[in-house]
Amino acid sequence: MNHTAAFSSLPDAQRLAGIRRGIEKEGLRALSNGGLALTPHPAALGSALTHPHITTDFSESQLELITGARLGVEECVQELQRVHQFVHRTLDAQCDGELMWASSMPCGLPIDETIPLGRYGSSHVGRSKSVYRMGLGHRYGRRMQTISGIHYNWSLPGVSSEEYFALIRNFRRHAFVLLYLYGASPVLSPCFVEGRSHQLQPMGTEGKAFYLPYATSLRMGRLGYQSDAQSSISVSYNGLEGYANSLYDALTRPYPAYQLVGVRNPGGDYNQLGTSLLQIENEFYGTIRPKRTVKSGQRPLHALRERGVEYVEVRLMDIDPYEDVGIHASTMRMLDVFLLHCLLSDSPPDSPQEIADLKHNQHLTAERGREPGLRLVCAGREVEMTAWADEVLQACRPIAQALDQVHGTQDYTEALKLALARVQDSSLTPSARVLADMAQHYGNNFNAFGLARSQWARDQLLHRPWSAADEAQFAAWAAESVQAQQAIEAASVGSFEDWRQNYMAPQQLG
Repeated sequence: MNHTAAFSSLPDAQRLAGIRRGIEKEGLRALSNGGLALTPHPAALGSALTHPHITTDFSESQLELITGARLGVEECVQELQRVHQFVHRTLDAQCDGELMWASSMPCGLPIDETIPLGRYGSSHVGRSKSVYRMGLGHRYGRRMQTISGIHYNWSLPGVSSEEYFALIRNFRRHAFVLLYLYGASPVLSPCFVEGRSHQLQPMGTEGKAFYLPYATSLRMGRLGYQSDAQSSISVSYNGLEGYANSLYDALTRPYPAYQLVGVRNPGGDYNQLGTSLLQIENEFYGTIRPKRTVKSGQRPLHALRERGVEYVEVRLMDIDPYEDVGIHASTMRMLDVFLLHCLLSDSPPDSPQEIADLKHNQHLTAERGREPGLRLVCAGREVEMTAWADEVLQACRPIAQALDQVHGTQDYTEALKLALARVQDSSLTPSARVLADMAQHYGNNFNAFGLARSQWARDQLLHRPWSAADEAQFAAWAAESVQAQQAIEAASVGSFEDWRQNYMAPQQLG
């Protein structure tokens, strides 16, 4: 089983101190009765197109809160807290007590067509973002897009594109460990699966929740971010060129079902940005992505090809309903340790067979991760999941110790200790806690549980200290973002259709 052997030596203290991490945290705006808020993005939060810290994801009702890339874990958590505080204060004061939903699986949803798409103004780039979302709705349904999560962006100084791809291959091999440790979506609201075939069981007799008894993260299972169309994309992570080529193919290959939908409807309104297998790069679902900051107007794939990988984006983290901002500092430290382990361990090339095995392991862990004796596929044979997870985590010890030394703390070792305890006792995992809590305190009612956790998070954040300087800073950001959006709109020339054709042209992909 020994996929975890053969460490290259640890980076020196200066490089370890240079790790940067940033968070993007999604969350639905919910009403005080647990239904989806259908109101526009609150004006007091600024422009969703240009605000540096507050935007929307798929839906106008789906906030996305963003930190900068920070050198310290605590610094990152504090920034995330301040952004949350401002949002909660605004919702509380101006939006009839709307809440940020504290779970990855959505609150009560209306029928699909009435889930509002994100709106970004009248500029070409703003319109393209809405058209892209319209396309996602046509392709996958709007309900699926209301699932929310946390993205963890991570970089270490002096890492080459080749090394980042080695990290990504190992991350994909061992992603099951994170799904088990931090999955927090074992249950969902009946409205999410209405009219869909599924293998979930009703929780309790009232039919107020569907679940799987050993699930860790339904968000990352077959009911979550999945697409039959995308399963035909066979992306290799053996290097930048192969990855870029397979993405280029998916971005330029026409897909019959999407050709039937068409770019525009008979009335001339836009259905989607294009008819290829992927409209744009962001549509590609993965547990981790190689990333590069783009220049204005540049396609992400072009930026990646031109300047290489700058950081990785970890995409499989659920919102933790027991943390007011959805993630704990200890979890972030464990992610740092885990990502370093993926970077430093021997990382053989992947193969089509291994890629299929990894998908199998992901679904199995998402849907049955806490099942006693569960076995996953490793190097062509079946191994017990907990034994494999324990082996991966034991190999992380020297990394946690090195990071403790750099930061003059025991926090990394403590984070690892907590992870190891969860492997030994599945009742300590967030997914087990959620199910136990729902059964004991919420009558097996998912919406009641989600609402209670959302109210708790709001109350925690509203009671934290908040200064006039904080208020002034966020008011300034909001005002500046509105001006920035107006400037972009004023600079939009020509027709949107000309702009779209130019942006979608294959030569823009580098």
